[in-house]
Amino acid sequence: MTQIAIVPGSFDPVTNGHLDIIGRAAKTFQEVHVAVMNNSSKKPLFTVEERVALIHEATSKYDNVKIDTSSGLLIDYAQEINASVIVRGLRAISDFEYEMQITSMNRVLDESIETFFVMTKSQYSFLSSSIVKEVARYGGDVSTLVPPHVNVALKRKFE
Repeated sequence: MTQIAIVPGSFDPVTNGHLDIIGRAAKTFQEVHVAVMNNSSKKPLFTVEERVALIHEATSKYDNVKIDTSSGLLIDYAQEINASVIVRGLRAISDFEYEMQITSMNRVLDESIETFFVMTKSQYSFLSSSIVKEVARYGGDVSTLVPPHVNVALKRKFE
């Protein structure tokens, strides 16, 4: 049986920190679904379709990575694709507290789906999509924080 893992997030935009977690998951699990979650309470810079395209280009070197979208509960999506693992990246202790709440709720909904926490590499410990967007909005250089094509897309959005 193929072990399917999900790396969920809003990825608005995808950063090198996200790609680090996705790449490490791709080395660990047979099949990885990057699930672009459409959170109606957030106002994203990029559309879901744009985010999917940006992630698709950034992960094209991985044969076992698929890009999907979902707007419902992550657990429902996991059940739909027969995933057994959710992979979540952690940057700091503050992330752990929030992620623990989500993981506990997911376990209530389906205890058969495990969550694996992956510590980000130290050079990405401060990195978030929100910070990237804020710096890019004011013309700051984010070229070392995102893939080149994402940097171009950010510049276009803020022209």
